[in-house]
Amino acid sequence: MRTITNHMPTAELQALDAAHHMHPFTTNAQLGKKGARIITRAKGVFLTDSDGHEIIDGMAGLWCVNVGYGRDSMAEAAARQIRELPYYNTFFQTSHVPAIALAARIAELAPGDLNHVFFASSGSEANETNIRLVRHYWALKGQPERSVIISRMNGYHGSGMGSASLGGMVSMHEQGNLPIPGIVHIGQPHWYAEGGDMTPEEFGLKRARELEEKILEIGADRVGAFIAEPVQGAGGVIIAPDSYWPEIQRIVDKYGILLIADEVITGFGRTGNWFGSQTLNIMPHIMTIAKGLSSGYAPIGGSVVCDEVAAVIGSDEFNHGYTYSGHPVAAAIALENLRIMEEEGVVEHVRDVAHPHLAERWHALGDHPLVGETKLIGMMGSLALTPEKGSRARFAADAGTAGYITRERCFANNVIMRHVYDRMIISPPLVMTTDEIDILIDRATLALDEAYAQLKSEGLLKKAS
Repeated sequence: MRTITNHMPTAELQALDAAHHMHPFTTNAQLGKKGARIITRAKGVFLTDSDGHEIIDGMAGLWCVNVGYGRDSMAEAAARQIRELPYYNTFFQTSHVPAIALAARIAELAPGDLNHVFFASSGSEANETNIRLVRHYWALKGQPERSVIISRMNGYHGSGMGSASLGGMVSMHEQGNLPIPGIVHIGQPHWYAEGGDMTPEEFGLKRARELEEKILEIGADRVGAFIAEPVQGAGGVIIAPDSYWPEIQRIVDKYGILLIADEVITGFGRTGNWFGSQTLNIMPHIMTIAKGLSSGYAPIGGSVVCDEVAAVIGSDEFNHGYTYSGHPVAAAIALENLRIMEEEGVVEHVRDVAHPHLAERWHALGDHPLVGETKLIGMMGSLALTPEKGSRARFAADAGTAGYITRERCFANNVIMRHVYDRMIISPPLVMTTDEIDILIDRATLALDEAYAQLKSEGLLKKAS
């Protein structure tokens, strides 16, 4: 059997990668010329690449490695389950212990009457499920015309045909003739970029009331649901003004439409509670979960459904599901992840230790000449880059130019941060210590200094007219 090890030279690994591996959200031809950074191992909050560099992971993988890397008990849980029952499906009136136990545990943790779980392998799959759930729910209630789902521009709900349609990212809609019919979008609550002269509170109400305007435009008897992330993640860690979510809640309650909270990123401790809906006092009928459910150790996701919706769906055969719905190994890993989180007090660590220290260090970055705004909730934050502090000015260069340069300087200084256009974002492992937070911020500061110097030397510190 031919195997590949972590000890091949970096150049050979990069060549193999370029020859055969198609990366997501990537210009693969361009990456092939540059060469991917090859990650070979990880422990705690640090990654190691094929050249031996130790990198602090400010993104917890892809918003998901909440309990950190290298947990031996997760490997042991997987091995036990593989030996006992490596796979069986949950179709055809069968079930198995890991799926049963995990569904029950999620029901205990979820707020309100969200007591039922339909499993998937990812957030994308779970949001595909949600489209089916919403439309079948209303059909069973004798209102099949209530099939329209409202979402937000610049929201992210996955990359399947349905889930990418729910999302509001133009670059995704341009590929694949999206969105599919029956999904429409309203504005995002992004005050810094779109608030103009309004106060954040005024702008939050304005954007929330776009939901009511859209419902009335379409017809309340045709709208089935509204879906939104408690905090927009891939859109740039956009935290809505305080006035936004209470008004959204009022509107969905008034018109009797289902509220779907996409908790793929904000779930499982990220905001200092088990779920972002608890942090922001949202009362959803359905929650989308994934990522932190297993801390990324295995692919698993799901839709957490309230009693009333589950009862209606349960009255008929729901012709939907996935081969790996409630996969026993993934479920066993997720159960072990939740055990770690509870026994180590990870959510309390975020709320009482990590967030307060990160907030002090993160908001201090607002003094940097390249930073126009700092935002933070729990352990997810963003920096708005600007050529002119105090005015919320955009760069004259193409959107994302400054962000890309800053991200490259982060990589060069062995810290992982993402850029969304000209916003820098973080979402580190929830177990990060205060000392590790200091390393993260010190390296991020150095990257900002170097990016500022490069932007200045290249004449890019100019604001758009």
